[in-house]
Amino acid sequence: MDLLLKFRLKKPFQLRFVFFVLSCLFSTLFSNNVLALEDKITNRIGMEFILVQPGSFMMGSPVEEPFRETDEALHKVNITKAFYLQATEVTVKQWKTVMGKKIFSRKKGSDNSPVTQISFFDCQKYVKKLNKANIGNYRLPSEAEWEYACRAGTTTVYSWGNGIDCSKAMYSNNTKKSPDCISFYKSMNFKKDGPAPVKSFKPNPWGFYDMHGNVWEWCSDEYRWYKNTSSHTNIDTIKRETRIRRGGSWYKYSKHLRSANRTFAHPGAKFQTTGFRLVLEAD
Repeated sequence: MDLLLKFRLKKPFQLRFVFFVLSCLFSTLFSNNVLALEDKITNRIGMEFILVQPGSFMMGSPVEEPFRETDEALHKVNITKAFYLQATEVTVKQWKTVMGKKIFSRKKGSDNSPVTQISFFDCQKYVKKLNKANIGNYRLPSEAEWEYACRAGTTTVYSWGNGIDCSKAMYSNNTKKSPDCISFYKSMNFKKDGPAPVKSFKPNPWGFYDMHGNVWEWCSDEYRWYKNTSSHTNIDTIKRETRIRRGGSWYKYSKHLRSANRTFAHPGAKFQTTGFRLVLEAD
């Protein structure tokens, strides 16, 4: 009887101890969700995503930067939530996999080429179909998220430094407008008057390819001059004002490839120089 009483007294204590240990373990793992997230994710259709940690950075360019535009005012931005950004631009194969092979959805280029002639509205259609596949929650990056990942902790003109040449990224591959790099790219077996396959150039310090050059990339934001603020919030993606494009392209000059450089277009515009990459929500 005494032994049975002792066992009954100890058992609740043992259970409480086990629950205490488990609660400490889960608290350590999940008190900061970023610690529990994978560094890289590849979804079922082969889209690679890299985890971007929260942090602060100086968005825009200093007044002394060559080719700086007046809409690049330097200001502090806080990225408050972790997110996954696609390692490359969306490829022709990834586009076809989601959108199908109907005549109106056909896109030129090899499977590993960045898909182009995509409007901002087309991006939204792609995101909508991809989200219905139940393989994550996807969207376009905000302009701040895009520059944060492009800079990858750097403050120089480009993520590799202040200078540029044809071996660093795809630009000036245009026989009529800007032919400076055509002969170099020919030696790499790239076709003229178009982008290179994704991953043809070295990634930036965080592992992202073609943030500089190859094709312009749509962002979610409407084009506005920067406000005097230390934080950033996403802009409504339903309205039809002009939308931000980032990164430069094969079409023209290296100055367009600067980390801070901005341009914009009507959301219905389709250019042979423009594609996109996606964000996969981390929570």
